[in-house]
Parts: sequence; C-alpha cells; structure tokens
Amino acid sequence: MMMDTKDMFMRLGSLIATIMFIKAMFEQYIPYRWRRSIPTFLQRYGDRLVRFFSPYLQITFDEYTGEWFHRSKVYATIQTYLSENTSRKARRLKATHFYGDGKDLVLGLADNELVSDEFRGVTVWWKSGKHISTSQTIRHYPGADEKRYYRLTFHNRHRELITESYLKHILEAGKEITIKKRQRKLFTNVKESSSYSHGGRSWSHVEFTHPASFDTIALEPTKKQAIMNDLLHFSKAKDYYAKIGKPWKRGYLLFGPPGTGKSTMIAAMANLLEYDIYDLELTAVMDNTQLRRLLIDITGKSIIVIEDIDCSLDLTGQRSKKKDEDSEDSSTENDENDPAKKKSKKSGKETKESKVTLSGLLNFIDGIWSACGGERIIVFTTNHIEKLDPALIRRGRMDMHIELSYCCYEAFKMLARNYLDVDSHPLFNTIRRLLEETKMTPADVAENLMPKSLQIDVDACLENLVTALEKSKEEDRLKAEEEEREKEKAKPEAKEENKVKENQEASGAVEN
Repeated sequence: MMMDTKDMFMRLGSLIATIMFIKAMFEQYIPYRWRRSIPTFLQRYGDRLVRFFSPYLQITFDEYTGEWFHRSKVYATIQTYLSENTSRKARRLKATHFYGDGKDLVLGLADNELVSDEFRGVTVWWKSGKHISTSQTIRHYPGADEKRYYRLTFHNRHRELITESYLKHILEAGKEITIKKRQRKLFTNVKESSSYSHGGRSWSHVEFTHPASFDTIALEPTKKQAIMNDLLHFSKAKDYYAKIGKPWKRGYLLFGPPGTGKSTMIAAMANLLEYDIYDLELTAVMDNTQLRRLLIDITGKSIIVIEDIDCSLDLTGQRSKKKDEDSEDSSTENDENDPAKKKSKKSGKETKESKVTLSGLLNFIDGIWSACGGERIIVFTTNHIEKLDPALIRRGRMDMHIELSYCCYEAFKMLARNYLDVDSHPLFNTIRRLLEETKMTPADVAENLMPKSLQIDVDACLENLVTALEKSKEEDRLKAEEEEREKEKAKPEAKEENKVKENQEASGAVEN
C-alpha cells in the first residue's frame, strides 16, 4: 500500500512537471493573439491547479510600478544582470540598448524566453514576459499597453536561500555591472507644463561626453591635488558618513570672474568620479514642491549643478526688508514703460515666475529631503560671491569654497603643454613677468595659444600671447589713469557739497 502511495505521488509529480513544461513551451512559442482565444476561466483554473500541486514558487518583478508610471529600478537591475550572466544560455535574444560609447551591443532575453541560473549549487529559472492590455483607453505614454515583467521560479525548499541571499546577490551584481558599463548622462530639468511631452519625466538627458580632466585643467598643482583628494575621499566615505550621522553628500562653491574655468572644473569632477551631471535650471522650477520632486528623481553617483546661482533667482534679497513705497512706485512705472511687459499684459499672457524660495532651496541642499538617496555632490557657481546670502554658502551646505581666478604662471605652463606640447621656451620669462603685471583669464590665454592652422607654430602662438598681454597691460594702465582723473575731478565737487552742508548746519544752529 505504501509503495502504491509513493508510486502515485511520483507519477503525480511527473505529471505536474510535464504540465509545467508544456505550459512554458506553450507561452514561449504560441503567439499571444492565439493564446487570447483560449477562454479566460480555463487559463485561470489551469494555473490554480498547477500552483496547488507544484512544489515550485514564483516571484514576479514588474517593469513599472503604479506610482507616477515610474520604471522599477529593481526590474532594470535584474535586466542588466540577466543580460550579462544568462543571455548566453538563451535561444532567442533581442537587442536592448548600448553601453558606453555605443560600441557594445547589449543582448537581452526575448519575450517569453526561459533561462536558468545557479547560485550556491541551486538552480533557478528566469522568464521574461509581458502583459498586453485589451483596454481601448488612449494612453498618454508610449508602450503603456505593454507591461513587461521577469518571473523567478525556484523550489520551495530553497525559499530562504533565494529570498534572503540570492535576490540580494542579483541586485548588488546588477548595480556593479550598471556602474561599470553605463553611459554617463547630462540631465536638465523639464518644465512642469511640458513634462507630458517627455513621458511624464522630470528630467531629460543626453550622453555626457565632455573630455575635460584634471590632467588638462589650468590650475595651480597644489590646489588641483587638494580638490582631487577631497573628491576621491568623498566617493569612498559611505561608511564614514553613516558613522557620523550625515547624509552622503558634499557641496562645492566655485567662484571667480567669467572665463576662469568653472564649467570645465565641473566636467573634470564628473569624469574623475564617473558621475552623472544634473544641470538644474531654477527658473524652470515652478515652486518648492516641484523642486523636491526633482530631488527625489536624482540618482546616486551624480553631481547636481546650479550655475550662476546669483542670476538664477532673486534669492539674495529674501532676508532683507521690503523696499519702500517710492521704489515700488518706481518699479511699477518702469513696468508700464516696458514695451514687452505692456504687450504681455494686453495679450493677457502673463509669464509665470518661479516661486522657489530661499528656504526651499536650503531644504533642497541639506534639509530632510536631501537625505533621499546618497553619493551626491552639489555644485554652485557664481561670478559674484558677495551677492549670495551667507546662509546659502555656509560650511555644511557648501563645504569647500574654490576660487578660480586669473591665470598664473603655473596654469600657463599647463596650457602651453596641452596646446603646444612645449615645456620651455625663451618667451616664458617674458610671459611670466606680464602675467604678474596684468590680469588675464585662462580662457583668454588658451585662445591666444590656440594654433590657427594644422601646423603648430610655437613661436607664433607664444608671440600672440605676449602681444595680448602687453595690450591688456596698456588697457589696464589707461583705465587706471582715467579712474584717477575722475577722482581728481570729483574732489572739488565733494568739497563744495561739504561746504554747503556745513553752512546749512550752521544756519540751523543759529536759528535754534
């Protein structure tokens, strides 16, 4: 009797395995339009019967979550892992996207393809599939009718191993592959009113291919090395930040005259750390709520950039007192005399101004919301550091202040090496003296060193720079003389004003 029972269960197990195999082959090779013709109740009860007797468990990972139609990061990580580790075993493949500079074609699993994977001697099965909606509703997003998924199948006795160790292994390995092979991107925020045209996304992007590096950037060697050391220490300090109880982020303030290499510095930072760049345009952000949404959508290993922050929004005057009525009246008169504003009022199309406040920006930098995600760098650039509110750039928000000033001799030698492949020249001493006597930005120096033909003429390029420096020196001298004459001219007028003021004070005292 025991043998009969045992034999019966063995036959039942063999039957279930056969049914599961037939079902997998059916879904893999029978077109979806033919499968739709099978009555729904047969599919539903057939699946229930298989699940009731089968010792195998299944976990499904959908491509999109229900919230804001966001693509699941878990799904994307699994897709990367399977493309790298199991696509060699698949019989049917499809090209998904490119890695790096577009030379490596990534092959993923085709729809309804079944592959196996091993972990600590245990075999599991992955299947890619998709649900096609039969609804006639018009979708706002392309591909919204197709909901893809991955389904993991494993034996019940390995449940603890799979749920506690294997899935963690999958996610960690997938992230490492993504970081290693990803194409870095340059993002910019999408204006809220046009987000639907971008699939509901808050950010749009292009490939980031800027070639700048710290090897080619024109900066004093000691200062350059200090910045590089700080960046590299930050990128490896995840445990340290957790230990001291701070979000894993760091702020850098780049300030100096135009043309001193602030944007190039940002590109060099991104290339050193292999981070993405999120270029945040504050004037396109409607309010603090949208600013928080943008922050939530920013991934780790990224640099958030707000360039020319002193010009982005009127953040500097929000802590000062309101202007008096005269200035308000004057502003109103100016608006009425402005043809552009007068035209917009007549047409009834008032331009919506950003309502981002200083408080909202401060919370964005280091408030509670700034802890969403990790390994982020925030960079502000400005040409006028004195215009910024001290609360915006204090330590803890902008941790490192980096002044990028006019070109010095060490920076010039770096530029000469990069542009002309020369380390010494008889004109170097003349250039060194002129750089100490006048001010010229690295951008202007580089432009004068740039060869004007395919044949590099070192002498001609250096002579062009000497001529430009001498011209700049002469212009500085004439400007200084003009300012001195203006001061001398203003002295008698100032004396006359002081004399009148003294006479008025004296007459007032006599009357009292």
